[in-house]
Amino acid sequence: MSTPIGEMLRDWRGRRRLSQLDLALSADISARHLSFLETGRSAPSREMVLRLAEQLEVPLRERNRLLLAAGFAPAYQESALDSPRLSAVQAAVRQVLTAHEPYPSVAVDRGWNLVEANAASSLFTDTVAPHLLQGQPNALRLSLHPDGMAPHIANLGQWRAHLLSRLAREIAVSGDEEVTALLEELRGYPCEEPEVEVPDTGEVFVPLRIRLEDTELSLLSTVSTFGTALDVTVAELSVESFFPADAVTAEFLRGR
Repeated sequence: MSTPIGEMLRDWRGRRRLSQLDLALSADISARHLSFLETGRSAPSREMVLRLAEQLEVPLRERNRLLLAAGFAPAYQESALDSPRLSAVQAAVRQVLTAHEPYPSVAVDRGWNLVEANAASSLFTDTVAPHLLQGQPNALRLSLHPDGMAPHIANLGQWRAHLLSRLAREIAVSGDEEVTALLEELRGYPCEEPEVEVPDTGEVFVPLRIRLEDTELSLLSTVSTFGTALDVTVAELSVESFFPADAVTAEFLRGR
């Protein structure tokens, strides 16, 4: 049985920690009307669903679900990344990844599945078991799985805590069930190091430290998204780019 639209709106309002009055004011409606919508005493129009979803910063995929629950057609298309419609997006992603070389950069979807990667990203995949690279590899699974990068991450406890807390924050924002299942899977992976959520004194970011033969590399990362996306696939794409955090790492990566 599908969840009523009013219950879904109330759930999203709770996720954003807004009172009915807060949301009503931002959406320019009365708190009484919002109360009627949430309890099912009134049915929202298509425009009202979209207005409330905008104020609640609901992801595009979930906005479509709200519309369907209210009896309307979805407003946002979900195109395959390799479709002609998204050719400009593909080109932009590849340009960003290639321009970042000789440093690693990857593009992932909402579930952290690898969509594209530049040549320098082989730094992350050269040491993982082949079974993790079959099909569409998952970036977080590659990082934390005991057959993946985990044995080569010098600060595994710290990096693991960083990734898990980041994923938990994404779930709080999106409510995505697929990502929630991924988080539970990752939490089940063994880790002998304590998870350290507080950075070391003097750190300005959480580094990824990788042991490679006799060298320890240190990387920092940035994340880019499409800020004006109106397609579900594009809205859920992100590009994570890694930079050397010290001179040794910079020299090593340029030498590769």
